[in-house]
Amino acid sequence: MSAEPLSEDLTRLDALLAEQDEPHLSIDAYKVVFRRHPAGVAVVTLRDEDPEPGVEPRHVGFTATSVISVSAEPPLLAFSIASTSSSWPALARARTVAVSFLADDQDDVSARFATSGIDRFAAGGWSALPTGEPVIEDALTWVRARVVQRTPVGSSYLVSLRALEHGVRPGAPDAAGPLVYHDRTYHRIGDHTAI
Repeated sequence: MSAEPLSEDLTRLDALLAEQDEPHLSIDAYKVVFRRHPAGVAVVTLRDEDPEPGVEPRHVGFTATSVISVSAEPPLLAFSIASTSSSWPALARARTVAVSFLADDQDDVSARFATSGIDRFAAGGWSALPTGEPVIEDALTWVRARVVQRTPVGSSYLVSLRALEHGVRPGAPDAAGPLVYHDRTYHRIGDHTAI
């Protein structure tokens, strides 16, 4: 057995390690980039049926500006969540979730679901689907989806979903536009912003 294959493996490993050690953006610089990139606002919700022993089943939800369309065939979407999020343990167990895409008159809902340490469902404004997932009332659209993959990426997880069913706000698209988050501020998109 020659030493060449081992040498090639070590060379590739050295190159990979050098690439990973290359200079990269600081946290502050990275945030500057994405503060200038607008994002749609959604609320991800689920029913945690299997919490820790002694804990009652409960609703879990959080605001997400990272929801993306991945594929139309099959219908896949994804979002990211920090591994330190209080919602992560329930999401790590969840089989299904609902993603409610907020309307431009729901900035208060977004703020509530982004606030730590409160019961985000106490103020109402949601209803449970027959399958148990909470959906935000008057959202522009919502999708009920099955979790197909949780991929650790950096200090977060990329959660991939398969869309199972959806709903649309009555009167949409004329009733309201999407809620957009840009540079730490909510915005409305309308005919006046079209180019």
